[in-house]
Amino acid sequence: MNILFFLSPKQDLMYVYDDFTLRQTLEKWEKNRYASIPVLSRTGEYKGTLTEGDILWGIKNMHDLDMEQAENMPISMFPHKRDYNAVRVTTTMEQLLEAASSQNFVPVVDDRNIFIGIVRRQAIIRYLTKHVCTGDTKPPVPKKKGEQPVDEA
Repeated sequence: MNILFFLSPKQDLMYVYDDFTLRQTLEKWEKNRYASIPVLSRTGEYKGTLTEGDILWGIKNMHDLDMEQAENMPISMFPHKRDYNAVRVTTTMEQLLEAASSQNFVPVVDDRNIFIGIVRRQAIIRYLTKHVCTGDTKPPVPKKKGEQPVDEA
């Protein structure tokens, strides 16, 4: 099965660039409330995953941080407790399931390591629940921008 059936494309996601300041990151993140987000270079390469915990622990370690200082502090200064492992678009379903078993989403990159989107663990679980548990192993119809996969019945 092609993992692109499960892909949420980059243009539909929240992400930050590795040269964003702490303030830019917090302002963008405030509107979305995700627990973790992809970090990209300006050329689109996947650089890692930033979590709320990474930000909180980074702020804790900067004792006198104020919003003025946050305007000049790049998020690249914040260590990541752990990065989500990216997979290539040609990854097998077995490899995708292995990655998804330990992370909420799986970043997907092309052969040049350019970020193209994520596969949410929730999408995989929904598919498995609906199709494998019932014996119907037909893949979902690829989704259009902003839609969930549509099942052909």
